[in-house]
Amino acid sequence: MTERVAATPGIYPLPDWAKGTLSDLKGHQKGDLLSGDEEGEITETYDEVRAEFVDDQLEAGLDRVAEGQARWDDMIAHPLTVHESVETGGIVRYYDNNNFYRDPRVVDDLDFSGDVAGELEAAADLIDGVNAGDAPLAATLPGPYSLADLATDEHYGDDAEFQAAIADFLAGELEAFPAHETLFLLEPSLVTNPPADGTEERATDAIATVAAATDADVVVQTFYGALDEKLYAHLVDEADADALGLDLVAGDREDTVYNVQEYGATDSVALGLVDGQNTLVEEPETVAERVEWFEGQAPAADFETTYLTPNTELFYLPENKYRAKLSALAAATEVLE
Repeated sequence: MTERVAATPGIYPLPDWAKGTLSDLKGHQKGDLLSGDEEGEITETYDEVRAEFVDDQLEAGLDRVAEGQARWDDMIAHPLTVHESVETGGIVRYYDNNNFYRDPRVVDDLDFSGDVAGELEAAADLIDGVNAGDAPLAATLPGPYSLADLATDEHYGDDAEFQAAIADFLAGELEAFPAHETLFLLEPSLVTNPPADGTEERATDAIATVAAATDADVVVQTFYGALDEKLYAHLVDEADADALGLDLVAGDREDTVYNVQEYGATDSVALGLVDGQNTLVEEPETVAERVEWFEGQAPAADFETTYLTPNTELFYLPENKYRAKLSALAAATEVLE
């Protein structure tokens, strides 16, 4: 029988109170954004936000608890923008929306950082203190393909070598993570800027390198639409992921269903069921119906786990709407029982 798990990858929206506090503490210019060596009141503020995120998820009833990535000023580029071998360039649009990140220009070897591991250690302590293991930790990292796509290489000099170096860097970071039940690798670029024909295996090899660094279930979370069918087939066969995350909110979801019917699926699946960029809050019954619709379209698939997730990160939303969507996902698992 398929296990249904309500979970979300980062990144969550900063609470309104924290936006004002951090703006005063950090400043308002590009050079005032997070550099990874913050301390004092800034650190204390992020600690409070992290605790609030954990409480939000436990109160909603999620089956996995994320750290929330409050410190990620640069969205999924964050692990590079705080790295000592990276210089931040100009402001770049984050995909096709009105958010922006600092271009991470890699200028030296990407050795171990430990930045994200430190965040997760703090989250794990919070979860252990109030949760007694009922909803274990879910870790979030950028996928190696998307991180390489968002960054600028000024050191390695070869696309294949750069992507491999990004994968090795992420794998090294992952080895320092505390125990976690699920790892979400965020890979929006697989949809928005897919690998050129003939280079799909390079991307799947990079993902497999990261996946091999954890004993957790690995979810390659794609969003902003359907995957190209050839790339989808490569991901199922070669990425060593336990689950692919599929966007069922986007208008081309029929293409996603076709891919599953034509090329099969991973042992588990993560379904993007609530709209991470729209303030309309879905009813739990609507979310449950979307799960049943998808599973009915893929009758040959017997998934070990179906993850109920948003179709994108949730940082686009006001904090009250983000909380409501967490609750909708958790309640949908009860509707499906």
